[in-house]
Amino acid sequence: MSDTPNFAVVILAAGQGTRMRSDTHKVLHPIAGKALLMHLLDSVDRLGAEKRVVVVGKGRDQVETALTGRDVLIAHQAEQKGTAHAVQQAADALAGYDGAVLILYGDTPFVEPETLKRMLDRLDGDGGPGVVVLASTPDDPLKYGRIILGEGDHIAKMVEYKDATEEERAVRLCNSGMMAVRATDLFRWLDKVGNDNAAGEFYLPDVVNVAASEGRDAVVIEGDPYETAGVNSRAELAHLELDWQRRRREQALQDGATLIDPESVWFAADTKLGRDVTVEPHVVFGPGVEVADGATIKAFSHIEGATIATKAVIGPFARLRPGAKIGEKAKVGNFVEVKKAVLGPGAKANHLSYIGDADVGADANIGAGTITCNYDGFGKYGTVIGERAFIGSNTALVAPVSVGAGAIVGAGSVITKDVEADSLAVERSEQRGIAGWARRFREKMQAKKAVG
Repeated sequence: MSDTPNFAVVILAAGQGTRMRSDTHKVLHPIAGKALLMHLLDSVDRLGAEKRVVVVGKGRDQVETALTGRDVLIAHQAEQKGTAHAVQQAADALAGYDGAVLILYGDTPFVEPETLKRMLDRLDGDGGPGVVVLASTPDDPLKYGRIILGEGDHIAKMVEYKDATEEERAVRLCNSGMMAVRATDLFRWLDKVGNDNAAGEFYLPDVVNVAASEGRDAVVIEGDPYETAGVNSRAELAHLELDWQRRRREQALQDGATLIDPESVWFAADTKLGRDVTVEPHVVFGPGVEVADGATIKAFSHIEGATIATKAVIGPFARLRPGAKIGEKAKVGNFVEVKKAVLGPGAKANHLSYIGDADVGADANIGAGTITCNYDGFGKYGTVIGERAFIGSNTALVAPVSVGAGAIVGAGSVITKDVEADSLAVERSEQRGIAGWARRFREKMQAKKAVG
C-alpha cells in the first residue's frame, strides 16, 4: 500500500485458548480454509510491515511450524501474565527499532490494511498522540473493555469490563486491544504498567494511563465491528466464518458471478471466480480453486485445488480434488471424481467415474463407470487417453497404460496394455447362452425353499 509510514507489527499469539477445547492452537483454527493467524499476516504483508514479531506461548511448536517460510521473528512468553507482559517479550526482537509499532492479535484476523494505515497516519498526524487505539461499536458489546471519550477522538479513560462500573459498562464504544505506539515510547511505558486489577494481570490498555501521566494523549480510530471481532470459542469461530462467507458471497455477485442460492455456497479464502460464472446451490469451494469466465458449477459439487477453464460444466454432485485441470467446454458430470488429472478441451466424463493421475485429450469421451486404476497399494501410476478416444462404460484402465487418439475401448473391458490410435480394444469373455438354465434354477431353488 503506497505512502504507508515505516512500521513494525507485534502479533500476540500466546494465549492458551482454553475455551476452544482443542488440541489445535487457537490462532491456527481456520476460517475459509486458512488459519486465523495467516489471514492477519496476509493483511500485514499487503500493508508492507518492516518487521513482524509473533509472540507465542503454550503450543508454540504448532505456531512456529505453521510460520515456517514466513518472514517473521518469534518471541516467547513463558508465563501468561497479561497482554502488556506479552508485548514486552518482543523487546529483544525490536531492539534498536525506533518506528511505529502496531500491536495486533492472532485471534482477530480481519482488520483491514486500510484501517491499520489510518492508525499509523493518525499516530504521525497533527497533535502527535502517544497512542492510537482501534475501537468499534458492536451490536452486542459483551464483555469487551470500554473506552470513555473526552474531547473529539481523545480518550479520557479505558477500563476493562471486570473493573468497570455499571455506568461505564453502558458505554458502547469498545476497545479492540489493537493499538499503534512508537517503539521509543512503547517499551518504556510497558515497564510502568502495574497489575492492580481484578485479574492481577498486566493489561496493555494501561499504556494509555501511563502515557497520560507523561502528558501524552491517546486517541481512537473506529473500525467496523467485523474487523475487531476476535475468536475465543468454537461458537465465535462459527459466527465469524458466517460473517466472512456473507461478505465473500456479496463480493462474488458484485464481481459478475451468478450465485443461484448464495447462502448455500461456501468459499475458501483464495477462491477465484471469473465473469459470468454460474454457481448452483450447495457448492463448496476448498482452497486453491480458480474458475474461468462462463463456467458452470452445478449443485452439490465439492471442488478443491482445481482449475476450471472457460465454459466448462462441473456437476451436479461432482468432486474435483487437488491437481484437477478441466479444459475449455469440458464436462465433469454427476458422481465423477477427478484427482491430479487433466481433461482437455471438450472432453467429457458425464457420470459415475473416477479419473486419477490421468491426462485426457481433447474431445475424448469417458463412459459411465470408467475408472483409472492408478494405485497398486505401493505407488501411483498414470493413464493417458488420447484426443477423441471413446472409453466404453464400466471400463477399468489399469495404469500405467495409454489409449491412443481416436481409439475405442469396448464397454466392460479391463485394459492392461496400451491401445493403439484409431483401434478397437475389447477385453471380456465371450458371451454364451444356456437354454432353459434360468427356469431350472428357479425350480430347484423353490423346491429347496419349500423343504426348508
